[in-house]
Amino acid sequence: MTAIEIKQIMAMLPHRYPFQLLDRVESWEIEPEKKLVGIKNVTINEPFFRGHFPENPVMPGVLIIEALAQASGVLAFVSRSAKENAAGLYYLVKIDKARFNKTVHPGDQLRLEVTQKRMLRGMGLYDCMASVDGRKVASAEILCAGRPD
Repeated sequence: MTAIEIKQIMAMLPHRYPFQLLDRVESWEIEPEKKLVGIKNVTINEPFFRGHFPENPVMPGVLIIEALAQASGVLAFVSRSAKENAAGLYYLVKIDKARFNKTVHPGDQLRLEVTQKRMLRGMGLYDCMASVDGRKVASAEILCAGRPD
């Protein structure tokens, strides 16, 4: 499907600066599998770099996981909306198998790839991977639960 720009993402997610960690969706599909590829542009202006770590700025792993969770939420939103023409919020419920392979620095473009493994009773399980320049930096399984507006 076509890209999703920031204004559309803001209509799908409640997050705002400085906690909005998904800048753009490059592609998404709901058939044959539910997949989404998103982008987070990492800049030195991010507020967390002042303390993590000033002499060697590194994006906190927990925020990489949050970026993946936000991408999963957008995938859940477009999948649900395409079927039911309905909205709602998706909350992070559980993180499994989180691994961090490389550090992320200012100037990096974080590529966020999420695939829905299953959806059951409003809870979606997602395989997630973040990469920079084709190299995996983090991965996890994320469980999100949908709640009506």
